[in-house]
Amino acid sequence: MITALDTAPYVAVALGAGGLGTWLSRRRELMLRWCTWAVTAPVVGGALYLGAPGAALLAAGIGVVCAAEYGRLTRLPVPDRVALAAATILLPVGAWLAPAALPRLLVLALLGVGLVPVLAGDVARGAHRLAYGVLGAAWLAALTGLVLVGPAALALFFAVSVADVAAFCGGRLLRGPALSPLSPAKRVAGTLTGAATGIGVLALLGALTPALAVAVTVGAPLGDLLESMVKRGAGVKDAGGWLPGFGGLLDRVDSLLVALAVAVVLS
Repeated sequence: MITALDTAPYVAVALGAGGLGTWLSRRRELMLRWCTWAVTAPVVGGALYLGAPGAALLAAGIGVVCAAEYGRLTRLPVPDRVALAAATILLPVGAWLAPAALPRLLVLALLGVGLVPVLAGDVARGAHRLAYGVLGAAWLAALTGLVLVGPAALALFFAVSVADVAAFCGGRLLRGPALSPLSPAKRVAGTLTGAATGIGVLALLGALTPALAVAVTVGAPLGDLLESMVKRGAGVKDAGGWLPGFGGLLDRVDSLLVALAVAVVLS
């Protein structure tokens, strides 16, 4: 399996080519996305280079930010958000320090988040809080995959990121039918372009396995649609507004979340 150091030249070439392409396109959105890529790529690569400890800390950090954004999207009260954030820290750290106990920790996390509205005696919005809280805990639990899939995590992260860009560009260029009513701007042609590009990246990195191929081609688009469904229910376009070109961190990793879950299950 390719290591973080082996991946660095490929990432540098991709960033260089992407930077040239965005400059030629003159599109502000693409330029902002490239800037975000350029800043986050070394952070992700450096964390995963450290192995399980770095992956656990990276997953916990991403999870806390995404939990805050998800809590705002779904209008969860502060206690629910705190419980959700605690779950996103507990699971990846548990996968690192006590992997055998992970199934019990997952049950504990889901119960902990789900019981907050029950213990609060919320008659008016208790069911809403319970449903969205458990959904958020299960969804963000996929970040534990950064620890569980080992060295393949970096290859998967890179492949999903490149596939997202290819899907965006392919959909804009080729047009065609929409992928789903949940996200009318996304096209079938773009999804196929992204899938082919993602598989190519995995092959280039020497990380092409059936599990990772399905994760990139099926899991990543489904993750994008899942977040689109949540955002449409909330009546917002982005999960946040602080990450240039993407909106929020949840908008950046939505494809990765389900891709990680698929990779863990199939591996």
